[in-house]
Formats: sequence, C-alpha cells, structure tokens
Amino acid sequence: MGTKSERYVKTYPVSWEQLHRDSKALAWRLLELGPWEGIVAVTKGGLVPASVVARELDLRTIDTACIASYDWKDQGEARILKEATLAGDGSGWLIIDDLVDTGGTAKILRAMLPKAHFATVYAKPKGRPLVDTFITEVSQDTWILFPWDAESKFVAPIATMRENGEA
Repeated sequence: MGTKSERYVKTYPVSWEQLHRDSKALAWRLLELGPWEGIVAVTKGGLVPASVVARELDLRTIDTACIASYDWKDQGEARILKEATLAGDGSGWLIIDDLVDTGGTAKILRAMLPKAHFATVYAKPKGRPLVDTFITEVSQDTWILFPWDAESKFVAPIATMRENGEA
C-alpha cells in the first residue's frame, strides 16, 4: 500500500478541541436519526469520538470492534482483533470511528454489522460511500494528524518548506 510519505502530500492537524467539537457535531446529526440502543466504537481511533457521542446521546451501552490496519507510517491489510458481540446484526446500533480512509476497515465493519448506522468524524473520498454520516471530508492525499499522535513543536512556514522541497 505504500508508506505515509508516498501516499500523503498534505497534513491536516486536528487538536483535542477540534476533535471534541467535530464529535459533538456528529452527535447532533445522529440524535435526529435515533433512538439508538448502543455504540460500537472502532479501536483505537474511534474510542474518543465514541465517548463524546455516547455522552451527548446519553448512551451507556458501548462495545468495541478492534481492527488493526494502521501504524504511524503505513496502512496495511486490516486484521480483526475483536468483533463486536453486543450489537447482533447492528440493528439500532451506531458504529463510530474517527476516520474512513480507503474503506478497508469500513467493509469489514459493514460485513460484521450490516444493519448498523456507520458514522465517522472525518471521511476521505474512497471511503465516504461506505459511511452513513460524517462531519468533515478531506482529500485522499491528506494525512489527518490526530492529537493522540502529535505533540507541539516548531514547523517551518509552508513557503519555506516548498523552497526546500519539503512541501
């Protein structure tokens, strides 16, 4: 699939505050579509958005689907580490994830919980058709830098980076 540096030319940093606001906006959209029985949080990225959505929708039944497909630099083939067991076929349940990228994880989740409503905070064009609700779309060549993967440090201006062949 290639490394991050080969697939992504832009970075979209997301702060904790922005993620919270965007997750709350997702909850507002989902509120109108309910009622919901529970949430399946997709680990690890979907845990924080699922927590915000659960709070805002006053849902206490939360299960997880544990699927590994990323590390900090590569996207590989998805592996199911744990299936959601409380949601049955997904009827009346939400699947919450941080992002749908190429759709690999989304296809697994759709097969696992075919009747669930799949919602993500962020969506890219290749994966967007696989989710029912999302908040923000970013281009396919953008790496979303989530707050749990970052720390504050100096970054050169875009123009300087371009002059140095870094942007």
